[in-house]
Amino acid sequence: MIMRRWRGAVRPDDAEAYLAHQGGTGVRDYRATEGNLGAFVLRRPVGDLVEVVTVSLWRSMDDVRRFAGDEPEVAVFYPGDDDFLVEKDPHVDHWEVVDADLDPGLSTVAPS
Repeated sequence: MIMRRWRGAVRPDDAEAYLAHQGGTGVRDYRATEGNLGAFVLRRPVGDLVEVVTVSLWRSMDDVRRFAGDEPEVAVFYPGDDDFLVEKDPHVDHWEVVDADLDPGLSTVAPS
């Protein structure tokens, strides 16, 4: 299994709108791609911004490439991202998951 991680940051006033935008673009596309095992969207305040991290799980790097193309370490951006992101990492990290204990009943987390 492969874990893919990307990060960016938005202004606090834009956080909810960006998360909705991201849910309808990149996160939607993750989940619709064959080989995707799930995705998490994380946020936290950092200084004057809200940091957003997306973590997705994949069966293999071939499945990641199905989503990201031939250069999977390059972030995939969508029209409208620049309207929100004040920081955007152009690089994506990938890790091989060597141990995981995932609760099969955990499919969504309600906002706090």
